[in-house]
Amino acid sequence: MRAFVFPGQGAQTIGMGKALADAYPAARAVFDEVDAALGEDLSGLIWDGDIADLTLTTNAQPALMATSLAAMRALEAEGVGIDRASYVAGHSLGEYAALAAAGALSIADTARLLRIRGQAMQEAVPVGEGAMAAILGLDFATVRDVAEAAAHESEGVCQAANDNDPAQVVVSGSKGAVERAVEIAKEKGAKRALLLPVSAPFHCALMAPAAEVMAEALAGIEIATPAVPVVANVAAEAVSDPARIRALLVEQVTGAVRWRESVMWMAAQGVTETLEIGAGKALSGMIKRIDRGIVTQTVGTPDDVVAAIANIG
Repeated sequence: MRAFVFPGQGAQTIGMGKALADAYPAARAVFDEVDAALGEDLSGLIWDGDIADLTLTTNAQPALMATSLAAMRALEAEGVGIDRASYVAGHSLGEYAALAAAGALSIADTARLLRIRGQAMQEAVPVGEGAMAAILGLDFATVRDVAEAAAHESEGVCQAANDNDPAQVVVSGSKGAVERAVEIAKEKGAKRALLLPVSAPFHCALMAPAAEVMAEALAGIEIATPAVPVVANVAAEAVSDPARIRALLVEQVTGAVRWRESVMWMAAQGVTETLEIGAGKALSGMIKRIDRGIVTQTVGTPDDVVAAIANIG
């Protein structure tokens, strides 16, 4: 059983997807469609721009989605469609790419939603007031306790935001509270605890204003039943009902990304293989640390497409 997974923020690089667009007209059409939906030359920024500009949340989110969908279209051009997956899943913004790949959202709507999402998340908390930190070497339950202790001591917000794999959990919240969490985590024996270079504290209660914006934006968007079930971040199980998908996308803005549990859920259903579709290979690394029995493969270049086709048969 196979799952297609789609990366989130942090995977962006200048030039991503360019070789796919050059090799596959269907892949180039994705970038053209995203450019048209946003009314700007986002593909020019992706391929020839400055990494600092691409890394801005408002640009990175639609750019990573475009790259993932371009890779998906390249696979389809070679005869491997979404029907070759039993499930799709994505990490944070990657969930939107997963929904678009499964036909629940149009590419144009997805691009516009991610631009709105990126702007809303950036504007929810003034720059410098929020922070995120990666805690390595402690399990989720321990980090959750660390975050609660830090929030209590600092009278700020601190939550376990990304449960990535058995030894990597990200906390998010008020800057002082997150800094205190780093100190407590080290006292608890974390191998590493470090602040992340992010522009806002994603997936915590401070994102409530962004969740309100997304609720309004999603209310006007048509969501179809996906061709294959989507394993939602905040539910860590497969969903197909459009109304529930809509509600979970709003909840996702302030809720934790339960990636470790999502992978464990898919493995329990019989998933033994994943294709990471789009930029980078961060999810494949997490998946291997969650379940060594799952075979991972990345699909971000034409050579990757050829290799994937050969493996799938």
